[in-house]
Amino acid sequence: MDIVCNKCSHTIKIPDNKVPKGKAFNIACPKCKNKISVSNTEKTPPENIKPGKPKPENTKQEKPPEIPDENGGIAEDPFEFLEEGAKTAILCESDPGRRAAIKKIIEKMNYHILESSSPRDTLKQMRFRDFNLVILNELFGTRDPEMNHVLKYLSQLNMFNRRNMFVLLISERLRTGDNMTAFNKSVNMIINVSDMDRFEKLIEIAINENERFYRTFKEAFRKIKGV
Repeated sequence: MDIVCNKCSHTIKIPDNKVPKGKAFNIACPKCKNKISVSNTEKTPPENIKPGKPKPENTKQEKPPEIPDENGGIAEDPFEFLEEGAKTAILCESDPGRRAAIKKIIEKMNYHILESSSPRDTLKQMRFRDFNLVILNELFGTRDPEMNHVLKYLSQLNMFNRRNMFVLLISERLRTGDNMTAFNKSVNMIINVSDMDRFEKLIEIAINENERFYRTFKEAFRKIKGV
């Protein structure tokens, strides 16, 4: 299947056997990061033709598809095929116990979550997709919170992409709910590690408030764009 980005006209080639049949899915253009919605609905067979016997379901989970990168090689899962409206999150936390606790909460909130192993891995993943939720420890991959490369990257995103992303910063030094500092750090919310026992309640309230804040703006934007 050939998919043409409606923003930069870049052509993305995906092997037909890697395309989910009968489902709409989203991919991010590897060149400009524009989110592309692809409709792949199968045609309904004629009534006078009986469909063949369905194949038995394979209970074994398949490995995510490998997609050729720009240089002709195989990229390590540059994007996943997700159904329309699926929520994605990336978790950038080095502490194993804290990471496991956060992952459990985020999965409970129906996010498809990706655990990042390093700042380099995080930035590579962000090249290929826009995440709805980013959870970042300010010491992730660094001893100096002012030299956090992921945080610097997020602060340089254009407003359109950044507006569709909720960024939560975990800190050992900053106060939970400090809105002024959060604004200066270009994040939506700060949670201090001492308040991790309240993490689930705090993040649910913050995300709901953020969605309400932008709902009117997004509806007006969709009308202008005719979406």
